[in-house]
Amino acid sequence: MMTLMSEITRRGFAASGLAPLLAAPAPAADAIPERRLLTGQRTAETIASLLIAPRAWKPYPQRADRAAWEAVPPQVRESVLAAASHVKDTPYPPLPATLFLQFARNGNRSHYEDVWTVRRTHLRLATLAECLEGKGRFLDDIADGIWTVCEETFWGYPAHISAQKRGAGLPDVTEPIIDLFAAETAAQLAWTLYLIGPALDQVHPLVRERVAVETERRIFAPYRDRDDFWWMGFDGSRAVNNWNPWINSNCLAAFLLLETNESRRARAVHKIIRGLDRFLDAYHDDGGCDEGPSYWSRAGGSLFDNLELLHSATGGRLDYYSVPLVREIGRYIYRAHIADHWFVNFADASARIQVDSDLVYRYGVAIADRDMQSFAAYSRPAEFRLPDSLGRDLPAIFNYATLRKAEARAPLVRDVWLPGVQVAAARSRAGTTAGLYFAALGGHNAESHNHNDVGNFILFADGEPVLIDIGVETYSAKTFSPQRYDIWTMQSSYHNLPAINGVMQHEGRRYEARDCAYRSDDKSAEFSADIAAAYPDSAGITRYFRTIRLDRVKNELFVEDRFELAKAGGAIEMNLMTRDDPAPAGPAALTLGGRGVRFQAEGPSVPAMRVEQIAVNDRRLRPVWGDKLRRIVLSWRGLPTSGSLVFRFRA
Repeated sequence: MMTLMSEITRRGFAASGLAPLLAAPAPAADAIPERRLLTGQRTAETIASLLIAPRAWKPYPQRADRAAWEAVPPQVRESVLAAASHVKDTPYPPLPATLFLQFARNGNRSHYEDVWTVRRTHLRLATLAECLEGKGRFLDDIADGIWTVCEETFWGYPAHISAQKRGAGLPDVTEPIIDLFAAETAAQLAWTLYLIGPALDQVHPLVRERVAVETERRIFAPYRDRDDFWWMGFDGSRAVNNWNPWINSNCLAAFLLLETNESRRARAVHKIIRGLDRFLDAYHDDGGCDEGPSYWSRAGGSLFDNLELLHSATGGRLDYYSVPLVREIGRYIYRAHIADHWFVNFADASARIQVDSDLVYRYGVAIADRDMQSFAAYSRPAEFRLPDSLGRDLPAIFNYATLRKAEARAPLVRDVWLPGVQVAAARSRAGTTAGLYFAALGGHNAESHNHNDVGNFILFADGEPVLIDIGVETYSAKTFSPQRYDIWTMQSSYHNLPAINGVMQHEGRRYEARDCAYRSDDKSAEFSADIAAAYPDSAGITRYFRTIRLDRVKNELFVEDRFELAKAGGAIEMNLMTRDDPAPAGPAALTLGGRGVRFQAEGPSVPAMRVEQIAVNDRRLRPVWGDKLRRIVLSWRGLPTSGSLVFRFRA
């Protein structure tokens, strides 16, 4: 073990410079005021007095509760048993050293992660099938899965090893690392033992004992003893992101279910609540998620997982659903919705996502938000689908009948303004996808999962994309490395933004939007920001003020870019990204998108225009955009020191 891990640490990260962006410095956590929204004045002793005793806490029916499991809706039962039948008696696939080493050797992370996922999916399905059947048919399969997982050298992803530096050095291989998926593994094993632990003793009591030993060594001891994992938010090394609630939710489940020492259990829960406070401290009051809606599931959604566990394990005595920020974080998910499965997807987020409808529904119930509940029901797939972990599978199974009865309606909010993350969105009319919709971003270029995209905007017509934000390709070592911005999807020229005198935007906190504002009424909605500071000095730009106005009466989007260059004779090259072939419609004019939006560009002169095709082969992007994207490039040269570029989009 030590030789393998040392080789990965020494060669894979230190020598090749693949230290993840996740570990890069960001605004220090200690610069963010502590609000203690959840902790308040509570101590570990207070928490101990509130917690239900470990053996008395029964959050969901266990295997032995046959009446509850036999009452599961037939659609759910059939779906789970059919999936489990495909993995039963199938060996758990191996995870050899060479697969583990691929990330260090060539930057590929997906091959290892795919097999890691297959193992845990197999174990989840077998566990749920055994609960549904209750006949012991899957017990050996489950025992094999538990043993296989416990034999793994590392429960997490190789890509995350160097993200967990201790002090100034790389991690000591004798000290277990808690990353996202080590914590996920601990929670899965904890839920497995909770559901079928006594039945597993029919295989052998050693199976349960092994889980206790491995969880203590890999998760419980390091969580209790260390404050320097950056995602905890305690050491001030960087601002936290979705790693904080995601890891904490899984550690919380494991502590609540497996820790038998009540004093240690209460101290761990108290520490987790303190950590969640650091996550909330980094959030703006508007609840906006700078990582985008596809990460909301593991940002706001994982926060909710924590709050639900705390609520349940204290019999409702820890109830945080009246906290305004908790409520706003929940509402973000439907505020980012455009139409169908399309969402506002700045940064690494995907433009098309299938939300976890049960998670969204339960969050909506908890904060008494009818729009959120209706949106969840609207988003529910026609067939039952398990979420992605036992901790979410269980409520989805037992809440399915309730969700099916809920009113299904997309709120389709008319105006969204999140001043903290500087995201605006507007549609022609509330409650309908008919007409135009735009979303725009101010912000800065050091956000979590950042792209160099300050001032970017997207445009939809009748619920279909016209101008797009591409998103991100399949993760590799390069994605979270110092070479991140060598990747084309991260660069400003592959967003709906200009290159100025041949220079693109730069990454870093000081590259930001200024004077960002939004206003709206029944006739129009307008977003504006000066994005000149998002470009380095070499761009020669002193002011670049972008105004995006939706005319709700004329069904038209008007974009005006007023520029001030350091000297005359400069060049601006405007880039516009689209998925469909544009059709010529006159000088500097095109017809865009399947809805036939007419586009017209104006400026000091008629620009040169070209359309580039970009082949899409990536397995993450292709299901969203198809096999090709198009970049429209409009070029102005010999510009005066100041002027305006105007772009009109009319449905």
